[in-house]
Amino acid sequence: MSSTILICGKSISELFYESLIAEDRWQLYLKGMANTLVMSLLAILIGVLIGLSIAVIKNVHINTGKLTILDKICNLYVTLIRGIPMMLQLSIMYFIVFASGEPVIVAAIAFGINSGAYVAEIFRAGILSVDKGQMEAGRSLGVSYGKTMAKIIIPQALKNSIPPLGNEFIALIKETAIVGGIAIVDLTKAANNIGKATAEYFIPLIIAAIFYLVIVIALTQLMKFIERRLSRSDKR
Repeated sequence: MSSTILICGKSISELFYESLIAEDRWQLYLKGMANTLVMSLLAILIGVLIGLSIAVIKNVHINTGKLTILDKICNLYVTLIRGIPMMLQLSIMYFIVFASGEPVIVAAIAFGINSGAYVAEIFRAGILSVDKGQMEAGRSLGVSYGKTMAKIIIPQALKNSIPPLGNEFIALIKETAIVGGIAIVDLTKAANNIGKATAEYFIPLIIAAIFYLVIVIALTQLMKFIERRLSRSDKR
């Protein structure tokens, strides 16, 4: 009596062959992974620029009372982004705002704008984690508020913000799985397309999950390496 596990009348090895090797389907996963990484990287860069700008504006407003209008705009932005589902934001950007744009770039912009609202809080917490004496010391030496922020406070805040930024990047990579709704072939969409071709979804989805897991593990190790390097520099 055979102990081979069969799914839809085929062995696991046969299903893996059909889902990965046959017709060079592995290339679809690589294309999907490339699109996922490009979208995520561009999105986190956009999110960092937006988030850092918002964090600085809000910090300046709290400490000096200036930039009131910009502070209100930032508050409105954060409220809207947090209150609207990501899939809806993506659809608005793809079908309305950039109706004729490159889908991967449009998705990256949409995710970046969304990420900016959350990265802003990460940077704001990073700025608050810097001892207030740092600002007072800079100002007492005659350095302007802006230069003190740029040269003393923000570099330390960025260092303190790296661990949560790494978590945000990892979450962003997984969140991009919804882009199949606007016809972008990411890892999840590639697995679904292969599932349709082979009439069996289990193995393609498992393969996609393994790809995601490898990416997340690699990023986690990279973040740990960066944190170790930063901790060493702090001890010097």
